[in-house]
Amino acid sequence: MLRALAHPVYRRLFLAQVVALAGTGLATVALGVLAYDLADADAGVVLGTAFAIKMLAYVLVAPFAAAVVARAPRRVVMIGADVVRLLVAASLPFVGDVWQVYLLVLVLQAASATFTPTFQSVIPDVLPDEDDYTAALSLSRLAYDLEAVLSPVLAAVLLLVVSPSTLFLGTAAGFAASALLVASVTLSAARHAPGPDDEPGTFGQRLRRGTSVFARTPALRPVLALNLAVAAPGAFVLVQTVTVVRSTFGQTNDAVALVLAANGLGSMAAAFALPRVLRRLPERRVMLGGAVALTAGAAAVPLALAVSSPVAGLVAVGALWVLIGLGWSSVETPVGRIIRRFVPARDLPAAFAAQFSLSHACWLVTYPLAGWLGSAVGLAPTALVLAAATAAATVTGLALWPRTAPGSVSPATRVPEPAAEATPPAAERTPVP
Repeated sequence: MLRALAHPVYRRLFLAQVVALAGTGLATVALGVLAYDLADADAGVVLGTAFAIKMLAYVLVAPFAAAVVARAPRRVVMIGADVVRLLVAASLPFVGDVWQVYLLVLVLQAASATFTPTFQSVIPDVLPDEDDYTAALSLSRLAYDLEAVLSPVLAAVLLLVVSPSTLFLGTAAGFAASALLVASVTLSAARHAPGPDDEPGTFGQRLRRGTSVFARTPALRPVLALNLAVAAPGAFVLVQTVTVVRSTFGQTNDAVALVLAANGLGSMAAAFALPRVLRRLPERRVMLGGAVALTAGAAAVPLALAVSSPVAGLVAVGALWVLIGLGWSSVETPVGRIIRRFVPARDLPAAFAAQFSLSHACWLVTYPLAGWLGSAVGLAPTALVLAAATAAATVTGLALWPRTAPGSVSPATRVPEPAAEATPPAAERTPVP
């Protein structure tokens, strides 16, 4: 998996992603403290609303951002998004009202919804070799998992010596480092030779392009269903773990962290194994196998919740969270390979933005479903409902997958840009902002 890091440009871009994610993890902890300071017992309401705003920004802003910045140099777009995120993070320690938190979270996540799809569209050009690109996808998945597992631990250590508001300054520093690392690389201004299909078109046409690419590309249609297969059990894990640990088994916050870490460890294990696995098995088998694992993990939750011993119950839940993490990464990681293989280069930014929004649209549905249904009918019935949704999504993905392997886009429509680590002629360089 580390072979992708041999490419100097990708190495810097990956480091930019890591430091930005570390900053985001610090902000997650700091927001919790800030919400409690502002709303006391209603801190959960504040955080829940902020999280819904985050999902809405991802769903609604990403395709608009892709359309707006379609003609802008991608390096400039990523640096601009990092600068906006830096300014928001530096402002958060000074807020005094809940509405200010909501507004700043909206701006912060809008910038992230601009940065992430743009970053994803750059990597296939930087790493034209499919094995290297697969390794990069696993590294990216690993970076997200490390953020989820290690950032709260780092925040807890820092809170021993600094005030909670200082964590936001650490977030700002992460975004500043990301911007500097992106600025240090050279990316070709053009991804492919211009052709008759490259007319700018109207704003609405460019906005709809990513979604239409998914709808008309047979190889991408199963991805739409499998996004839900990830979001349903994933939402239960992220929303209800604290209730399972604290209320069902009567354990402490330390146990909450350990059980959540089990999910991240499962996902990390899959991320390490997938580059080798995908050289032997097709994406179809890996992704559908992951969806089956997600279904089984969610369906077995009621059995784990029925265990009478708190220790044995937590071990059982942790094992299921590992299984869900394995399935989660197995479904999500190969998606970039499929998009890269079947989408023309001119449509890659729009396609990645569409995947970003469509997948988060599933989370926008499953997050409140996991929370509200769990409160209304209990944890075990909620897990079964989400397991049924996962099973339905898995069957739909199987039905939508082409029976015969579709051909990838032709080299004429997917021309990789020159090796990014080589210095292009002066006339072709992207100007330094």
